Amino acid sequence: MNDRRNALTPEALAMIEAIARSGSFAAAARELGKVPSALTYSVRQLEQALDVLLFDRRSRQAQLTPAGQELLAEGQRLLQAIDAVAHRVRRVASGWEPQLSIVVDSILSSPTVFDLCEAFYAINPPAGPGPRLRLRSEVLAGTWEALVQGQADLALGVVGEPAPVAGIAMLPLGRIEMDFVVAPHHPLAGATEPITDAQLERHRAVAVADTAQRLAPMTINLLPGQDVLTVPSVPAKLEAILRGLGCGFLPRGLVSPQVQAGRLVVKAVARPRHPPAMYYAWRCPPGLGCDPANRQGLGLGLRWWLEQLDRPATRSALLQRHHGAAMLA
Repeated sequence: MNDRRNALTPEALAMIEAIARSGSFAAAARELGKVPSALTYSVRQLEQALDVLLFDRRSRQAQLTPAGQELLAEGQRLLQAIDAVAHRVRRVASGWEPQLSIVVDSILSSPTVFDLCEAFYAINPPAGPGPRLRLRSEVLAGTWEALVQGQADLALGVVGEPAPVAGIAMLPLGRIEMDFVVAPHHPLAGATEPITDAQLERHRAVAVADTAQRLAPMTINLLPGQDVLTVPSVPAKLEAILRGLGCGFLPRGLVSPQVQAGRLVVKAVARPRHPPAMYYAWRCPPGLGCDPANRQGLGLGLRWWLEQLDRPATRSALLQRHHGAAMLA
């Protein structure tokens, strides 16, 4: 097994690729700066180590056997992986993280998140120094949980004011304005305003399920004993309300086009409305403290995202600009 492993060097894989591409040992030898006899000897040594025939000796051209074709395909994949590892190592050495994981609460503006991704990739093309981005969508306490459990480096849309956790810094994102909406054919569409809790209790609410697995799940604007249709995301909640399957609160920026088009009706409710405070939070390097103003020791990718979030316009867009929203996978 060790002989086989030692035989499968990057040089050997590149040699097979050159022979297959050029179509002859002689052409591949010229490309690789070797004499044909040395190249032929290297191929035979590789065949002996793997105990297979890689080239059909009956053909006048360098024709791969099925085993040779498999080695060529897998060898190309391995060479690409080696190049990728070397590239990621250079990223780390230059201060860029190999990967940056960002968790986004489902209630925030997906178009704005993808605008930020586009801007990030504009300064970090595929062959550039920046990290791979990994986006995930969570809801309510699930957003904070993903960060606390180390499944994300940056969390956008932490709801409420969670207890401080060592190694995590947090700053205000803002408050998101919500409207209580129903479909035009819903019974509450013609109700006298403001609608009381007693009236709301008689109608089904649509709620987005908290995705937390270990932390206590959160509920917002639900009444005791009220029938509830639970859906997996904010876009799904909008769809359910548009169909008249229930009623509920949604971000004003998300429902405004539907209201203007006559597909939703905004209703005033008697219960006081206090938009929940939202935050963004990130993991800090060990041993350097967690002063939100101190970005020392952070990877360049995370620092770039935090610089964008320092801007009021970015924070406002995340809370308000929902037009054309798409659900994060």
